[in-house]
Amino acid sequence: MPELPEVQALVDFLAERAVGEAITGVELGSITVLKTYAPPPAALVGAPIESVSRHGKFIDLDCGGTHLIFHLARAGWLRWYDAVPESRLRPGKSPIALRVRLSDGAGFDLTEAGTKKRLAAYITGSPQEVPGIASLGPDPLAPEFTEDVLAGILRERKAQIKGVLRDQGIIAGIGNAYSDEILHVARLSPFAIAAKLSDDDLTRLYAAIQGTLAAAVQAASGKPAAELKDAKRAGMRVHGRTGEVCPECGDQVREVSFADSSLQYCATCQTGGKPLADRRTSKFLK
Repeated sequence: MPELPEVQALVDFLAERAVGEAITGVELGSITVLKTYAPPPAALVGAPIESVSRHGKFIDLDCGGTHLIFHLARAGWLRWYDAVPESRLRPGKSPIALRVRLSDGAGFDLTEAGTKKRLAAYITGSPQEVPGIASLGPDPLAPEFTEDVLAGILRERKAQIKGVLRDQGIIAGIGNAYSDEILHVARLSPFAIAAKLSDDDLTRLYAAIQGTLAAAVQAASGKPAAELKDAKRAGMRVHGRTGEVCPECGDQVREVSFADSSLQYCATCQTGGKPLADRRTSKFLK
């Protein structure tokens, strides 16, 4: 799943290439991708793209006051064309969920792999009309997101810190991958209770959030959309690296598997050398 750094890179990529162009066509390849019915896709035709921005993991194209907003979900991606194929989409015949054509002949597809179709697009007059945006927590890279703000958020959360970091209603933009990375840098167990973190823990966690995300944004900056997935994987310290060597201490990176996801961590760096039980209701192994 693309997270804040990759989404920001896509925003920058689209801003450089699409702002100033007009939309000449919007084609649906999936009947389920569009979550709004008014305005219709035809309302975007002829509209200039005035800006591209990010709300958490949502990408927002402001087209003269009408917004095309999309969330790539777990298996979605953006495929850019300098020259869009002339053939029109045939619904249900490919992984392409939506195609946007621009006035200079360029454009992009939103694609989604797999059978679970979660990619979502919205055409709306205001981003706040999208439920997922209206309920977002603060952006962790915004200037107003201070250590005190983070402390205020966490001190009331009697939940595991891994889940808190991933909850978009609490903090926007961090997902499974970067929460693993942040907790490794902060030397915190993914199962630590947020409300019980010490002041030193909070300081390390805040620094890890800022440093990890800022470095990932910088690493992704300027890369074409087609290269962002590989760049993300290459930059991971522990996420997706089960069985490999921890870059900090040389211990083996371990994994906890859940029904539809997994997390990676280093026992030496994060849990006092004790492996975590690999089940949903994990506690330390004895």
